[in-house]
Amino acid sequence: MACLLAVLVVAFPRIAIVLLYCFTNFFSGIYHSFLIPILGFVFLPLTLIAYTYLLDAHMPVNSVSSLVVLFIAIILDLGLVGGATRRGG
Repeated sequence: MACLLAVLVVAFPRIAIVLLYCFTNFFSGIYHSFLIPILGFVFLPLTLIAYTYLLDAHMPVNSVSSLVVLFIAIILDLGLVGGATRRGG
């Protein structure tokens, strides 16, 4: 069940952010303004979820494992954004 949930979060990150915001306290106390979550929702939704999880779990963000998680989230976000355009060749 957890793997299915993870696949759905990766497939539909913006829906996951809205559901997490409405039904849990996942984002409470992490960000002091709405600017970063709004920008994350628009541009890098998986990175927003990963970074919030790392901060919420009190993991040091400058450790190697945390940086790997953030790097993978950024790559997936850029792949999701860039995957919409196709080159005719």
